[in-house]
Amino acid sequence: MLFDLRSRGRRRTVQVIYIGLAVLIGAGLILFGVGTGSGGGGLFGAFTGSNSHGGGNNSAVTSQVKSALAQTKKNPNSAAAWSNLVNARFEAANAVGFNNTSDTYTKAGKQQLQLLTQAYSHYTSLTKTPSSSTATIAAKAYTQLSDWSRSSAIYQSLLQNSPGSILYLRCVALTAYAAKNDRVGGLAQARLLAKLPKSARKQYKTLLQEAKTSTSVVTESC
Repeated sequence: MLFDLRSRGRRRTVQVIYIGLAVLIGAGLILFGVGTGSGGGGLFGAFTGSNSHGGGNNSAVTSQVKSALAQTKKNPNSAAAWSNLVNARFEAANAVGFNNTSDTYTKAGKQQLQLLTQAYSHYTSLTKTPSSSTATIAAKAYTQLSDWSRSSAIYQSLLQNSPGSILYLRCVALTAYAAKNDRVGGLAQARLLAKLPKSARKQYKTLLQEAKTSTSVVTESC
């Protein structure tokens, strides 16, 4: 099928479609990397960042994590300190645990993502209003860990604060379908398709339906 992203050639086809859609509906569709701190920003590069695996960069990331951890120990009740740790863990996951060839996280990368979600859980216990950038990182981490329910819950929360966001609508629908929550997925899909130009609806509908049977679509898109 067209959106079976396990095929590298088909991933390129989907990328071309997404670029076309971005031209149609504006910059809102290309904000995958906003707030990630990864320096990515492309439609399919939200998780890869620069992904330079040089020893110097890895050392810098390790230092960043150590520094962030030290701040949480020094200020355990500081939401900002825990938010910084979430960002540092995300940088570490991308720097030392992302396989560019397979477009997947390695065991080391997923370990960092697990630690990220733990930091995020503590962060949310300290603030009633999580920052959208920190929440988005956590949602992406849960997606990569195949924890669809938690990922969907975060995207739904983000959508409440930005009800017109194409990105959040799409990711609510995709993660909800992956979590077998067709009711939420269907509601988000209906809202999303209503916002898109007619020329883009068919491709998006196909993509969303793929999420019901192929979770690789979700990890590629959110």
